[in-house]
This record gives sequence, C-alpha cells and structure tokens, in this order.
Amino acid sequence: MRTPHRMDPDPHPRPYDRSEAPPDPYEELGALDDGPLDEFPGATTEPWAEREPEREPEWTPPVHRRGGRRRRGRFAGLPLAAKAVVGLVVLAAFVTLADRWALLYAEHRAADTLKDQLDLAAAPEVEIGGFPFLTQLADKRLDSVRVTVPDVSADRVSLAKVSATAHDIRLDADGLTSVRGAHVPRLDGDVLLSFSDLNRELGASQVTFTGDGRDRVKARGILPVAGHDLRLRAEATIRRQGERGIGTQIGGIRLDIGDLATYRPGTRASDGLHLTPKASADVARETRKAKALLSVPAVVQRLGVPEAAVREALSDDGKLAELTGSPRFARQAQTLNLIDLALDNPEVLRGLGLDPDLLDALSQLTRPALADRLSLAFQLPEPKTGDMRLQYVRVQKDGIRVRLTGSGLALGSS
Repeated sequence: MRTPHRMDPDPHPRPYDRSEAPPDPYEELGALDDGPLDEFPGATTEPWAEREPEREPEWTPPVHRRGGRRRRGRFAGLPLAAKAVVGLVVLAAFVTLADRWALLYAEHRAADTLKDQLDLAAAPEVEIGGFPFLTQLADKRLDSVRVTVPDVSADRVSLAKVSATAHDIRLDADGLTSVRGAHVPRLDGDVLLSFSDLNRELGASQVTFTGDGRDRVKARGILPVAGHDLRLRAEATIRRQGERGIGTQIGGIRLDIGDLATYRPGTRASDGLHLTPKASADVARETRKAKALLSVPAVVQRLGVPEAAVREALSDDGKLAELTGSPRFARQAQTLNLIDLALDNPEVLRGLGLDPDLLDALSQLTRPALADRLSLAFQLPEPKTGDMRLQYVRVQKDGIRVRLTGSGLALGSS
C-alpha cells in the first residue's frame, strides 16, 4: 500500500520555458544604462566636471521673537482714533513725569532756602500741594505748601516738631530756577513740645514729665541735693502767655527726705521742712529723740508746752513718756519748721537723723530756683513781616501741643 504523504512523479514532464523564469535584476540595470539620459530631468550628456553646480537658496536669519510680526501687524491694523488715544496717553505720562520732577526740584530748593533764612540745624520737609505744579508755577501762585521743621530750639527746651501749612501763596519768580520770594496771606499749624524731649533736656535730675488733664503736667523723679537723692513731686499748669508765648506755673513742689521729713519751698506756714507722720511718731516713742527736741527752748515755745512740764520730763522718763505719748504732741511735732533749727541747733538735727549740710542746702534751694528748673515756658520768634500768634494750648499724652496761626507773612525778597 502507498503512503498518503508521498506523490508520484509526473510520468510526462513538460520542457523548460525560459519565458516563465523570474526576471534578472542585473539585466534590468543594464537596460537602463543603455537608454538615453534625456528622459531624466536635469540630465546632460556633458562630462561631470563641466556641469554647472546647483545654487543653494539664500540664507535668511531666523525670527526668534514669537509673534513679533503679529504684534506689529495688530498695531498697524488699529484705527487712527485708537492710535491717537495711545499717543495722548504716552504724552500725558511724559508731561506728568516732568511735572513731578519739577515739583521735587522746587521742594528741595524751598527746603534749602528755609534752612538758611531760619538758621535751622537741618533742612525742613517741604510738601507743595496742588496739581499740576507747572501750571501753578506759570500762574505764580501755589495752592498750599506744608512745612515740617523738627527740633527747633526755643529757650531752655526744644520743640519736637513745628508743622505749618501756608495757603494761596503768591510767588515772586521768573521761572522755576529764579524764585526770589513768596507772600503768604494765611498760615496755620501746630507745635509739639514732646515729653520725651523734656525728660532728656530737663531730666538731668532724673525727673520725668507726664500729662495730667488738659492744662496740667506732673513732674516726678529724683533730685540730688547735698549728696542726697530726694524724691521730687511737682505740678505745672500750662497756659498761653501773650500772643506768642507759653507760660508754666509750678505748684505743689515737694521734696521727700526718705521717711524722715518733707521739704516744701515757700513762705507759707505749711512750707519749709517738716517731720513726716512716721518720724513724728518715732520722736514721741524714742526717749533720745524726744529729749533732743525738748532741749531747745525755741522748740518748746513753739510746741506750747509749759516749761515746768518740760523740766520734769527731761528729768523723769515717766513724765517724758506721759508728755510725748499724747496725740497732741505728735501733731505739734509735725508743724515744726526744722529749717529754723538748721543753723542754730545742728546737734538736734543729728539727733533726729537729719544731715545739717542737707538742710543748709535746702534753705538755699528756694521756690523760684526749683520752679526755674521745672519751667516749660517758651516763646515763638517774632516774624519780620506779618503776624503770628498762638490760638490755644493743650496737654496731650505725648506732650504739649500748641495751635498757631499767621497772616501777611513774607519769605525772601517779598
């Protein structure tokens, strides 16, 4: 039997036909070489060396900005009215810039002029109001000018800040660089006398000032006297003095010598050096201090104690305790003015614990001398032309503020 996978050869084979064979690629290439070259575009029969070289396209630089031509095209496509608006905006910006530059230049020149004319330590701050400035300059009239001057010397104190605003100023000028002067019809401003400056200038004795109502100032601190640090208390009443001055009335001056005594300068009965309630109680309780006090006839006379009772008390401690133990004795001891005893009876003062040199210095520290140390008065300078006066004075948290006004003032050659 035959296997199904084998095939018998054809018993009648056909002869081989060359036409049915696959084409030869080398023959096709040879046929192309034999054909004319004119069939291909750009072909020539000239030798290769004589052929004209092909020209490369001309190089142009690349455009790196994205959309540059597009933006120029958009602006070029704007209507004429829109272009005019853009041009006006640009022109207005340049005009505004020129106006601001001229304004800054004028403010700087005005500050230097005021510094020289008012003999100031530093140039003030000048702020010219109104817009535009060049139009005002051409009209020779300014709407307003605000001047701020720091640290102005005024008698014994310094004014922390003087601010004033002039209105409707008329200029004497021929352009921006040739301003000869100015006339100020109306001016208003304020003056600040700072407590911090007062503490620095008048506080060499470690005294500080604080506001106490609308017209009162409290002074508290330490005052060195004859090598002793005395606690100082005083009150100053602030009020206007004349048209350009500020006056202070110093009252309630009190110097405490520890817990021993209190000194009040003046000529009233309550003034002078007096024992404190604690010191008076100590005198009544301590035998040594009581005998030192009763041993002075002038003191006994002022106490109103009979001489016989004083002699018994000095010789008998029981009688002394009976005399000094009454409340009337302690109250009368407080009324004694110990300044009167300072020169004549220094040993009595030592017995009470007081330094006679201190009491001698206190006797020379009169009320006017102390008031002058604490005075906050000052006077505004009188202008060469026009009028300047103070309207009112107010005590505030930061210091003493004064409102001022002026009219008919002139600066420069005006």
